[in-house]
Amino acid sequence: MSLAEPSSAPPRPSVPLRWERREPPLPSVAVLAVGAAVPGLAVAARERIRNGARLAVLAEDDPGLPAADRMLLVLGAEQDLPWADGARYLGRDAGLLTPTTARPGPATALWRRALGAAEGQLCVLVPGRALVADPPVPLTSGEALDPFTRSAGSGADVTS
Repeated sequence: MSLAEPSSAPPRPSVPLRWERREPPLPSVAVLAVGAAVPGLAVAARERIRNGARLAVLAEDDPGLPAADRMLLVLGAEQDLPWADGARYLGRDAGLLTPTTARPGPATALWRRALGAAEGQLCVLVPGRALVADPPVPLTSGEALDPFTRSAGSGADVTS
C-alpha cells in the first residue's frame, strides 16, 4: 500500500454552499463581469479611469478560454465603480468579496479558508465562481482595458 503525495490544493468544503438574501446590502468595493458582460464593463471602467478614477483590475481572458468564462473584476471606491449591464457589485465580508445583496452560508470566514486564500490575497465568492489572487495595482491608463472591450470572437470594440 502506498500513500499519495499530499495535495497542494486546499481541501474541498464538506458543507454545501448556499446563498441567503442580505439586508442591508454591503457597500460596493468591486464589480464583476463574466462572459458577455465583460466588454461593457471594460468600456465603462476605461472611461472612469480616463476621468480620473483609481481602479484596479483583474482579468481572465486567455485566448483559449471559452467566451462564457471570460471574467473582469474592477476594484475601487464605491463612487468610482463603473456600471455595466450584467455586471454584479461586490462588497467585503470577513475578508471575502461577495455579492452586495447575498450572504454565503455557512459563515463567510469559513469559505475564505476553504478556498485556500492566504493572508493578503484577494478572495471572491459568487454563485458559480470562486477566485483567489494577489491584489492588483491601480491602472494608470484606461488603454490597458482595450483588449477586453471587444466581444469574444469579434474584433469590434463595444461602444460606450
